[in-house]
Order: sequence, then structure tokens, then C-alpha cells
Amino acid sequence: MKNEVVRNQFDEEVLQHLDGLFGYALHLCRNREDASDLVQETYAKALKSASQYSLGTNARAWLFAIMRNTHLNEIRSRSRKPVGLAGEWIEELTRKDVAELRKFGPDPEATFMDRLLRHDIEEALRKLPETFREAVVLCDVQGFSYSEIASTLGVPIGTVRSRIHRGRMILRHLLTDWQKHSGGMETNDL
Repeated sequence: MKNEVVRNQFDEEVLQHLDGLFGYALHLCRNREDASDLVQETYAKALKSASQYSLGTNARAWLFAIMRNTHLNEIRSRSRKPVGLAGEWIEELTRKDVAELRKFGPDPEATFMDRLLRHDIEEALRKLPETFREAVVLCDVQGFSYSEIASTLGVPIGTVRSRIHRGRMILRHLLTDWQKHSGGMETNDL
């Protein structure tokens, strides 16, 4: 009975961060399917490590750290394996599946992304170097504090501040260039 209560408390603390984790996973993976897999893998690892988590502490930072480490390990693993080319039929099958799913209503992931970021900002974020993008996304998109970001990324707070500042400066430059070339929004609208 006591284990069941602890498990329910754990689920309650952890499951509330699903949307934020998915948004961060999209930034890490840049692919919806991989992002969904990463979120699932993160929850699986969190569940396995539940005994290491103290109820009432910062579940959000703990989960984001698990996700980041899982993603980095996957990248390292892929770099050691030879890359094979998928046949065209796989790509066509995927397009058919997506088209079939769209018959049932709007794509929830696309809706999420539309609300989260406008296309211009999303493109600028993609162009940021990975170290700056991680810090900026965790701070400005996910709303993490500097100390939470430092814990998640495993770097000192001063490094976090530097990365966020430099990332924002690069974003400002990218968005200013975009505005000049496309006649887009005014810089004051940022």
C-alpha cells in the first residue's frame, strides 16, 4: 500500500512536465517522431530511477537532465554505427500514414508548435550553435531558472549566463537579418 502511494506521488510529480519535455525534445531532435521516442525513453529511465528521486524536489530539472543525457548518449551511439539508407518506400509509407492520421483532426504536435513559436523564431533557433540553443531554449522557452539550467546541463551558472547572453545576441542578429530581407516584423515587436 505504501509503495502504491509513493508511486502515485511520483507519477503526479513527473507526469505534469510532459508538454515541456516534448517541446525540449523537439528542439533537441528536430523531428517529431524522434522527439516522441525521446520523451518515452526519458519517462522509462525516470521510472527505473524513481528510487533515486526524492519526492518534492525539482522533478522538472531532473527529467530535463535525464532527457539531455539520453539524447547525447543516442548521438554518441549513432556516431559509432554505420549509417544505412532507407528505401523510398519507407518515406512514402510515412507520408501516407501522416495523411491518414490528419483525417481525424488537426495534428496536436503541429498545433503545439504553432502556439509555442512563430516560424521565424523557430528558424533562427535552429541556426544557433547547439550549446547556445540548449541554454536559450531551457531559459526562454521552457522557463528554467539559471540554476536549473546549470544543473540540467552540468555547467556552472556563469557559463549558463554567458551562453544565454551570446545565444540571444546571435538570435537578435539572425532575426534582424530576417526582418531586413523579408520585410517581416519590426525589431521592436521582438
